[in-house]
Amino acid sequence: MSATWIFRAAAAAVAMSAIAAPAAADDTGFAYMHDLRKEGGRTCFTDHYHYGSGSGGSKAAAQKDAIVSWASFTDFEYGSDWARYSKAASKGVTCSGSGGSFSCQIEARPCK
Repeated sequence: MSATWIFRAAAAAVAMSAIAAPAAADDTGFAYMHDLRKEGGRTCFTDHYHYGSGSGGSKAAAQKDAIVSWASFTDFEYGSDWARYSKAASKGVTCSGSGGSFSCQIEARPCK
């Protein structure tokens, strides 16, 4: 076997393992400074909320923008494992506006 063949085989093995490997968990570890509890198969903060705000030309667009804001900050602090608004608990949404200008504020406890 030539050195070139061995190099190519090794490179192919690395490339294939990268494709086949499951996504790694993304958790900064900072969440564990808060009290946590199990809720419906999720692990959630007991009393620590995160907040997001957004605006848009419709109420739906403003809510989506607020969710992106909530998820972005939660991801920054705790990692993407905690930043799924769909898994969050104790969600609250307040929106205002009319015509083509809406703003929304959301709050929720992060869960994973």
